Amino acid sequence: MNCTADPLPLVDIIQLKWLLAGVGIHIHVERLMNDPGYALDALAAAEQCDSPAARTAAARLRGRLTGPR
Repeated sequence: MNCTADPLPLVDIIQLKWLLAGVGIHIHVERLMNDPGYALDALAAAEQCDSPAARTAAARLRGRLTGPR
């Protein structure tokens, strides 16, 4: 994880939070922003859920977290 990258946009995190809430997955915004392990676990859960919009949002955030591979 690239911890020196720009911080994740709060609007994208909030969007993911509400998309996931709609499928019964609850995330803690502050923890997602400050705990890299929690963030990766939450994004992995989102990427496995039934919501295409949540999967897309999670992939976008993962790209911001991990940077180019």
